[in-house]
Amino acid sequence: MKKDRLEINSWTNDLEFLNEEIEYFLDIEDKILHNSNIYQQLHGTRRENTLLLSTLYRYEGTVGNAIECDTTDCDAYYLSHHEKKRETYNSHIQKYRILKTKILSQILLKNQI
Repeated sequence: MKKDRLEINSWTNDLEFLNEEIEYFLDIEDKILHNSNIYQQLHGTRRENTLLLSTLYRYEGTVGNAIECDTTDCDAYYLSHHEKKRETYNSHIQKYRILKTKILSQILLKNQI
């Protein structure tokens, strides 16, 4: 239980930082890259990030309910639910890393000209 709360806290901290980083990347796109595809991807990623952050904040509030479980079925439900949240978080981070790499490579290409 405590481990799950710590993990959720870590996820939300990471996503809050991603929000800040995305804002910097939007400024970079506007001032340096001028790439409408990256602009759209950044806005889509920011939206997904905000939605996931909201979902995790709500989920964090329900984690305490797992303490009330008195059957293995109940425990399995909460464990499965947590694993799905972890998979969603990891998938989001992977997609963001791909976008971040794309942006950084575009910056390098711009600086070669």
